[in-house]
Amino acid sequence: MLKIWSMKKEQQQAENAVVGKKKKVTAAQLRVQNDLSELSLPSTMKVDFPDADDILNFLLTIEPDEGMYKGGRFVFTFAINQNFPHDPPKVKCKQKIYHPNIDTQGNVCLNILREEWKPVLNLNAVIVGLQLLFLEPNASDPLNKEAAENLKTDRQGFVRNVRQAMGGGSVRGDTFDRVLK
Repeated sequence: MLKIWSMKKEQQQAENAVVGKKKKVTAAQLRVQNDLSELSLPSTMKVDFPDADDILNFLLTIEPDEGMYKGGRFVFTFAINQNFPHDPPKVKCKQKIYHPNIDTQGNVCLNILREEWKPVLNLNAVIVGLQLLFLEPNASDPLNKEAAENLKTDRQGFVRNVRQAMGGGSVRGDTFDRVLK
């Protein structure tokens, strides 16, 4: 009888050890999982997870098929903290590009990532906002003031500079990453 009781106790400890190893799912992870399940990305975009066990950090690739950034491949990192959706995701462009709303360090100026963020917004809203930045850059709310001024005063010159930069060339002494596919 003592042996049976001892075996049951060992079995219980083994089951508890397995249960203890399961990771607790956070509210942020649940929300991100829900947002990702509702995404319907066009063929010009894709999401990658460098660490399959970490859905709070992922990559978004945008390959515009129209507009002045057509033919480029732009990769953004998404870092979502445990306070999501109360805090917006941190989004950065991995390449150094010539864009009025993306500075040379990859920081992105998108109003819904800052003061206009609300918990009801989802990842799809952010992705659509990024897509719009490539279709119609916003010179009124710039991070790269030089590029914004160029867009405001000489749109054709701006388009030439974008093409030059996308090929890995220099614009006004700044060399950019080649992003053409």
